[in-house]
Amino acid sequence: MAKHEDKRPRHLQIAADLRAQVMSGELPRNAQIPSTQQLVDKYNAANATIQRALSVLKNEGYLYGAPGVGVFVRSREPFVVDVATYFEPSPDSFTYKLVSVEEVPAPVDVAEALSIVAGEPVILRHRLMSHVDEPVELSWSYYPVHIAAGTALAEHKRIRGGAPRVLADLGYQQQEFTDQISTRPPTSAEVEGLQLPEEVPVIRQFRIIYARDKVPVEVSILVKGAHLYELRYEQSASREA
Repeated sequence: MAKHEDKRPRHLQIAADLRAQVMSGELPRNAQIPSTQQLVDKYNAANATIQRALSVLKNEGYLYGAPGVGVFVRSREPFVVDVATYFEPSPDSFTYKLVSVEEVPAPVDVAEALSIVAGEPVILRHRLMSHVDEPVELSWSYYPVHIAAGTALAEHKRIRGGAPRVLADLGYQQQEFTDQISTRPPTSAEVEGLQLPEEVPVIRQFRIIYARDKVPVEVSILVKGAHLYELRYEQSASREA
């Protein structure tokens, strides 16, 4: 097999290497990074190329500059998002903004997951989640009309206890959920809604929530910026007999 060559511009290659060092802790929080001349020598690159690489990482929030002093690693750890189906809103933690609630035709992948026909009406709740006023996640949650119509899920207002409470009250208490996770370049709406720097991809979760007997009751598409955020899954280890 022929060797695959990294054809990205040189400044993006250097930015990727430095980004990996920050994420691994090799360049720890608040540490001053090597001087421009040291980076020029290390990467065998022009000064302007190094400056472009550093500019990328500053825009993404990995680095910050102190005039007359140097360039330093960001002061906080990556924002770790615990994987869950609902976060209780709190003024100093997570908050939700309800963007829209409407009845729409089910997209193909959503319809397949809900075991309905593509184009069949579903209730869509579109939200923006923030953490201390920083946009963290855009979400689109779809519910079958036969479950959601006439309930709080179909009303344009926030729900105390979230969708899980409403579904449980309707007899569809969540039993489990599955996530399919992928990354891709963001859409224009995602760039604007999440305030993403240039060239930053998004993490996309396609989540199916099941009630008893593996009945699908909700499909959510969750989109986060990949530059400062990590997903954390926790699961007890199973024992084999």
